[in-house]
Amino acid sequence: MDAPPATPKRKGRLHGGFYILPSLFTVGTLVCGYISILATLRGSTALLTGDLTTDAGRLAFDSAAKFIGWAWVFDSFDGRIARLTNSTSDFGREFDSLADVIAFGLAPALLAFSWGIRPVEETVGPLWREHLTSIGLIVTFAFVICGAARLARFNIQSTRPAGDRRSFVGLPIPAAAGVVAAIVHCRKEAIHDWNYGAGWLLLIALLAFLMVSRVRYPSFKNFDLRRARPYAAIILIGLAIYLVYAYSEYALLLVSVGYMVSGPLTRLLGRRHPPAPPPQEAHAQ
Repeated sequence: MDAPPATPKRKGRLHGGFYILPSLFTVGTLVCGYISILATLRGSTALLTGDLTTDAGRLAFDSAAKFIGWAWVFDSFDGRIARLTNSTSDFGREFDSLADVIAFGLAPALLAFSWGIRPVEETVGPLWREHLTSIGLIVTFAFVICGAARLARFNIQSTRPAGDRRSFVGLPIPAAAGVVAAIVHCRKEAIHDWNYGAGWLLLIALLAFLMVSRVRYPSFKNFDLRRARPYAAIILIGLAIYLVYAYSEYALLLVSVGYMVSGPLTRLLGRRHPPAPPPQEAHAQ
């Protein structure tokens, strides 16, 4: 007897579902990005009203930077947990990208504008103030759109069967957001000097360029948490956690900036010292 015909699938219907555990970490990333935006808005309000002398106003920008850091922690775990539990899905990948746009694109761009550009406007004349605001909006928007493009390219590359998992093409958007957050967390006080403001704009533009560039960065995805490690690795991990806890301002700044410059330096050194060609086989006489 012939089997009954299969029921045709309706177009546009979402088949399957999502996995709770990795999605909870993605929600944590999204929540931290949202709280970071609220803290930045609180800092901007305190800046406009001259209330930066109080602890709530003075530390608002620092709180926004810290929540970007916590978003990075959640984002680091959701993918690894999905791979460890074999619970990866198309929904999880798209959901993670949308959360990354908020937490590592919009939140740091708003923080960069409110902390490093808006305060400088009060120290320049009306004509320069208008140009500074326009340039600041363009540069910070470029950070957002380049970060979104970087995520779209990553999603396309991750679906390909053949690919080098040892490196990322372009600076990852969490790393770019980490540079912004680490600098704000280290300095805390908003920028009020024109020279520092100009340098800040150049840095944000550089981060946007690196995200869409072809510069390769190490991914650390081959680091297997299930493999046995020597006892020295536990000591080093514990030391790193202590340094971040005790000297978070300098430790996080060193790590984030060091990772940012590692890609261009590796590419520059690779061009100056290209790898030796493989030896040719001797032909039979």
